[in-house]
Amino acid sequence: MIRLRRPVTAVALALTAVATAVLGLAGPASAHVTVNPKEATQGGYGRFAFRVPNESDTASTTKVEVVLPENAPVGSVSTMPVPGWTVAVEKRKVDPPVDVHGSQLTEAVSKLTWTAAATAGVKPGEFQEFPVSMGPLPQVDRMVFKVLQTYSDGNIARWIEEPTPGGEEPENPAPVLTLTAASPSAAPSGSAGAAPAGDDDSDDDSDGAGTAFGIAGLVAGLAGLVLGGLAFLRTRREPTPKP
Repeated sequence: MIRLRRPVTAVALALTAVATAVLGLAGPASAHVTVNPKEATQGGYGRFAFRVPNESDTASTTKVEVVLPENAPVGSVSTMPVPGWTVAVEKRKVDPPVDVHGSQLTEAVSKLTWTAAATAGVKPGEFQEFPVSMGPLPQVDRMVFKVLQTYSDGNIARWIEEPTPGGEEPENPAPVLTLTAASPSAAPSGSAGAAPAGDDDSDDDSDGAGTAFGIAGLVAGLAGLVLGGLAFLRTRREPTPKP
């Protein structure tokens, strides 16, 4: 009798290892503070939301501080009320002034601080969005917002590391808003305002679905390759019929 147990076992173990490695790539990354949507148009206005997930298992997020970039002042910044939270707005002098529809503004918002009421806060397993309207957006490639996230136990998560384009994501990345030049035919107000905060969810979902289908196809292909190899081994080991 021809025994194929050892080749089958070896191939099965190899398939399991490869599948585990491939599926491992699809695991969720560590959650961090983001700005949504992630892209907008230079010179336009937009509604954005700073999305703050709670990464603690025992404490709630009680304060969120967002520092606007000094090299990219924005003339108009307004916040939307968040139930259970109050917001403090800090400004700074800017030189040269920021031009907003012909008006020269000598001050710009430098920091936004949201503080939770005693009964509020972002609890473990939850997230909260803090909406902001900004514009006209500066003529720069991107805006980097440094964020401090304070927990009820006193710990502070510092999302302040500036990502490097094309490089690996830092451990504590700051939210980044990518800005693109307006097309010659675009309206002066830009297109950013048409995108509500959180619109990137559909893109994230579609990307996740595409990744999942790609991984499933790869695993299926590996399974087919293994079965083909087993059939080949079985054919070689079967005795050739005598004439």
